[in-house]
Formats: sequence, structure tokens, C-alpha cells
Amino acid sequence: MFAVTPRLLLRPGWPEDAGALFAAINDEAIVRNLARPPWPYRPDDARQFLSLPTDPAFPSWLIFSRTEGAPQLAGCIGIDTQDNGEVELGYWISRSHWGRGYATEAGRAVLQNARALGHKRLIASHFIDNPASGSVLRKLGFQPTGQTDTIFCRGRNRDVQAVAFSCVLEDEQECDVMRPLAA
Repeated sequence: MFAVTPRLLLRPGWPEDAGALFAAINDEAIVRNLARPPWPYRPDDARQFLSLPTDPAFPSWLIFSRTEGAPQLAGCIGIDTQDNGEVELGYWISRSHWGRGYATEAGRAVLQNARALGHKRLIASHFIDNPASGSVLRKLGFQPTGQTDTIFCRGRNRDVQAVAFSCVLEDEQECDVMRPLAA
């Protein structure tokens, strides 16, 4: 599954993306805000991520900036099912692409895809010391649930408090699935 926005290309990751993926995510400032990747992040971690089995109902995409010359890997975004059956949105943007609205632009495309795939509700969270991610979620129409969860962060090797959000995809007023894709 692919998605094209005014500035971005979202596509599945391929084995030949391992070097670019490693270069984009190999930054402690990124990994410390994600639950699953370890720190230090190694080239084998990128290869392993790209070799994970994919479920068409729960896709993930590499985010490529396509506005300044050759496309550049700018991050990753996807939806995944949790043990409790909830569907979670997750994303990261490489430091060199921070502040450009790419997470919001990619998020809008993913919300549209999630809705087209039949998902009715998404959850997301951000670590309490990463308010920028909370800003992205709010721009996408996610609402705080009022809950704070404890999530183990492999990059920090400890539990971290995270603010929980949710978004009902059936309600066009709640999630920002119908808004134009411009940033």
C-alpha cells in the first residue's frame, strides 16, 4: 500500500532501505521517544525491522520527502494491533526533517487509509516529555483519554509515563481524515 501527499511518498520498507533507515533513526533523540527500538540502534536493527512480516490490515510505511531533489527517507509511520485488540498509530520523523509538518501530513494519509481498511478507532500515545508528538496527535484530531499509561521504552531501558489518546474514525468531526492533505 502506497500513499502520496503534496510533499511525501509513503511506501512499505524494502530490504534495500536498511542503510537509509539506519541513518534516519540512529539518533538517541528519536529512539528515546519510541517504545520498541533499542538504543544504541544498530544496522541489524534496521534490517530486522524491514524483514518483519506484514499484515495488509495493519500497514507501516516509510515516509519519503519528495520536494527537494531525490526522495529522502524522513521517517516511519504505521498502524499496528495491540494485544487487547486496539489499533495503534505510531510514527517518528528524523531530526533533519523536524518542524516541517511531515508527521501531520503523513498522519492524515494514514488516517484515511485506516478508515478505508475498515478500522473504526485508533489509539496513540506520547511520552510525557515529548509534547511535540502530542501536538501532532491533536492536529490529527486525536483526543486525550485522560489516562496516563506506563510503557517500557527499550531505548531508555526503563518505564516511561505516556499520555493516551484516541480517535474515532467513523466520526469525520473527531479525526481529521477528511481534511485536505496539505500540511
